[in-house]
Amino acid sequence: MDNIYMSRGASKVVNTCAKIQAGEQVLIVTELSRLSIAQALAAEVYRVGAEPAICIMEPRKQDGEEPPKEIAAAMKASDAFLSVVGTSITHTHAVKDAIAAGSRGLVLTHFTEEMMIHGGIEGDFEQAKIVCTAMAKAMAGAEKVILTSSSGTHLEYSAKGRRGNSLYCMVEPGQFSTLPTVEANVSPLEGTANGIIVADGSIPYIGIGVLEEPVTLKVENGRIVDISGGRQAKMLADNLASKNDPNVYNIAEHGVGLNPKCHFCGFMLEDEGVFGTCHIGIGTSITLGGVVKAACHYDVIMKNGTIVADGKTLMEHGVPKV
Repeated sequence: MDNIYMSRGASKVVNTCAKIQAGEQVLIVTELSRLSIAQALAAEVYRVGAEPAICIMEPRKQDGEEPPKEIAAAMKASDAFLSVVGTSITHTHAVKDAIAAGSRGLVLTHFTEEMMIHGGIEGDFEQAKIVCTAMAKAMAGAEKVILTSSSGTHLEYSAKGRRGNSLYCMVEPGQFSTLPTVEANVSPLEGTANGIIVADGSIPYIGIGVLEEPVTLKVENGRIVDISGGRQAKMLADNLASKNDPNVYNIAEHGVGLNPKCHFCGFMLEDEGVFGTCHIGIGTSITLGGVVKAACHYDVIMKNGTIVADGKTLMEHGVPKV
């Protein structure tokens, strides 16, 4: 696809989301399969008077694997970085360290050329920021959170002492955000989550995508102890078992999708943003406020969630109340 068709999306990423200024050093981390998107972004970075650098790396073997040390160093030295990859590097020390050093980052994992033109990228991020920030603030530090859904989810956990994260596709120095999902999230305190998760939306990893039938996960003391359902549930269970890492079963995140323009399509950062959904992240939590580094970070998504935090209803059947 010619870059001209992606130019409007590239302009939104560079100007609205990353707020790139003239003279800044902007690193674009990508893979060969996403080079056309990286080039469209680089063209817009150059147009506004900043200096783009594109680093092409070999795709990581699995989500959450660190990028090469040279790229991690460049991320840390940049004024801003854009990650345009097929295999996620979001939940890595490289991202965490770059943000801590004062860079700002946007993560465009699994992005397609079509996603640069239509869907979540068309969202009103300034408007979404209002409810997203309020939701994250309400979830932060809650002693007891209860998540239920019409499909049978009932999960309880504590977020005591944990920060709330509001990802609304716009970043300042020292921040990162995913794109085009708009989400508020919190990392449950390790060992506190108990109950049942019933995903009926999507598991946008390892080829699972939009769910044909519900996937049920049983949680005890902060970890998944059983996964049941059909073909897609077996795909998830087999993949997690293959990691040979007990931390992949950690309940790492409770996220809330808040972008009205997102729709279920099987791509992670579009599916997670679907308005009124909730997702439970499993595995790595270090970039979200937790302390666990695992071999992966996957999200399981459910529709029509209800959230009650310390007795206050934050969302009811997919409708935010904050």
